[in-house]
Amino acid sequence: MASPDVEVLLPVHNEGESIEATIREIYGELSSRISVELIICEDGSKDDTKGVLRRLARELPLRLNLTDERRGYSRAVRDGMHMLQADYLLCLDSDGQCDAKDFWKFWEVRNECDVVLGWRANRADTFVRRTLSRFFYLLYQMVLHVPVHDPSCPYVLIPRRVAYQLVDDLGAMQQGFWWEFVARAHRSGYRIAELPVNHRLRASGATQVYKWTKMPGIFFRHVSALFRIRAETRKHRSGRAT
Repeated sequence: MASPDVEVLLPVHNEGESIEATIREIYGELSSRISVELIICEDGSKDDTKGVLRRLARELPLRLNLTDERRGYSRAVRDGMHMLQADYLLCLDSDGQCDAKDFWKFWEVRNECDVVLGWRANRADTFVRRTLSRFFYLLYQMVLHVPVHDPSCPYVLIPRRVAYQLVDDLGAMQQGFWWEFVARAHRSGYRIAELPVNHRLRASGATQVYKWTKMPGIFFRHVSALFRIRAETRKHRSGRAT
């Protein structure tokens, strides 16, 4: 069988209440105009997420990567990238905050750049989370100088060649995958287009990563990772990666 036009990668953890609606929205919107398949990297969920996914896989073109152990967001996305077969990979979060209708803006400019990144101009997160993210963004720019507004946005369209080029270098930020991906893409010379996207409230539940008890450790690990990424990508700054 021919590979689809695009594969959609969703990392999933404890989204049993909403994951079916999220998958049906994405598949219904994209499959109306192009061929699409979904790569679902499930991350040790303790609710009924696995059961919902297995049921949906009997009806929709899903490729499931399930695990009983928690591997973390970054590893789940990297595992999904290794499964990529289509020419393009669309990466989204599975919490319902991404609007599938925004995809068509990305698809229209895919040949004009190397990576298309979303920009949550009206971010629907809590004030505290937005404030912490902004503070880290200032540190990020001081260290890495990446000319984008929203490097942590989980709405990204990536050609297969770029995904394959970068995936094995990723992993310095275990909870900040897109911060790292965007930095490495830019510092490797890839052209990044940034487009505004609609950002919605979570479909259900609360974030499983950015909880108050975890924030100090995440912050210090992320700051350390910034300098590691800068050192590892310094050699690329003279020109575009091939």
